[in-house]
Amino acid sequence: MRIIFAAVVALIASAATAWAFEARNRLLVVPLGAKDFEVIEARGEGPRGIWCAAADYVQHALNQPGGSRLYVKTARGPSVSGAGRIGVVFTTDPARLSQGPTTSYAVSVRRVGQGLPVHHAYQFCKDYLIEPDNIVFWPRRTL
Repeated sequence: MRIIFAAVVALIASAATAWAFEARNRLLVVPLGAKDFEVIEARGEGPRGIWCAAADYVQHALNQPGGSRLYVKTARGPSVSGAGRIGVVFTTDPARLSQGPTTSYAVSVRRVGQGLPVHHAYQFCKDYLIEPDNIVFWPRRTL
């Protein structure tokens, strides 16, 4: 019986990952419903990277405008979409929060209800852009 249960859990976890969205910073975003989704933490990404992935998903997968808001529904902790992972559940609907929406000057994924405009969170994705002027193919000589 335990083997069957373990197989079902593994199948569900792999099915959830199969439908995942890969954000521009390579974090996986797993849809949990029409308005809820989970960003899976990886490679030591901090709050800025997690908010970037959430905003990228909202703009490109949900096709919502940059002026809409997204909120932390479940703070950073064990993933709800797969065992052995860390994630943050976001929502685009403030009515789905367990406590009222809040704002803050600090960017965090540890406070339920914290919200940001999508366009603000998407600005954190610029951390992953490489500017052509910053690429050096050979050492510059100084005279």
